[in-house]
Amino acid sequence: MSDQVIQWFPGHMAKTRRKITESLNMVDAVVEIVDARIPVSSRNPELAGIIVKKPLLVLLNKCDVADPTATSKWVKWFEAQGIKALAVDCRSGKGVNMVVPTIKELLKEKIEQNISKGMVGKALRVMVAGIPNVGKSSFINRLAKGNRAKVEDRPGVTRGNQWFSVDRGLELLDTPGVLWPKFEDPSVGLKLAFTGAVKDTVLDIETLAVEFLKATAKEYKGLLDARYKTDIDIEQEPYDILCAIGKKRGMVIRGGEIDTERAAVMLMDEYRAGTIGKMTLELPIEEMTLEEGVADA
Repeated sequence: MSDQVIQWFPGHMAKTRRKITESLNMVDAVVEIVDARIPVSSRNPELAGIIVKKPLLVLLNKCDVADPTATSKWVKWFEAQGIKALAVDCRSGKGVNMVVPTIKELLKEKIEQNISKGMVGKALRVMVAGIPNVGKSSFINRLAKGNRAKVEDRPGVTRGNQWFSVDRGLELLDTPGVLWPKFEDPSVGLKLAFTGAVKDTVLDIETLAVEFLKATAKEYKGLLDARYKTDIDIEQEPYDILCAIGKKRGMVIRGGEIDTERAAVMLMDEYRAGTIGKMTLELPIEEMTLEEGVADA
């Protein structure tokens, strides 16, 4: 990918990180939600150090718009790291029915301890964490049956910690999405921008679309051709591919020039919505560790 550098660390995110650290004493486990299309790049590398010894469940959300073969590989990769992972789609509800049983299995010893102390039915308390726009609010709304978590398809909506009761046996602590101060690998910032985890104003939309095509035209040529009625030459410059897509969509302005800005907005919107097809932007590398993941994926 390009050497385009994307940095985004609003002041409220440092405050959020402190809140997450302080709130850990109140919870029994952590559910971390990641984007199934970029499962390592959408993990906050600082989170592992913050949650320390709390049991962890990783949810690969938005699996309905990710490549299912790749998602299966990622589930196995996380589990090889000793981390339970589930593929879910919080908007449609796919896989979400497995979350509560999995949490209870992770906290089996805690439940048994509560019973031995005469605290039968004591609610398990679980923190829901993740970077902006990975679907935390959709997940909570799905589990808490439409409770008050606000959902919007843009980063930074959830600001304060909120508790939600799933049933008498489970309570969820929602936390605002938090990024980290610096993306050591420029490709991580780009992938977060592709999926909408950082605001589009961080990088020119045409540049973003060109970088997206650079990253996907070879692997997903068939999906792009089918969607935009093109016959992409993968040796073409990505900008020329963007122009071809714009032309096929009739985005031609006075003088025959292609409105590449409009084409770029359309391309990124359709990718994020899954309209182009099921696309995953990173795959696990054999024997890759969690620490290496963000740099190498």
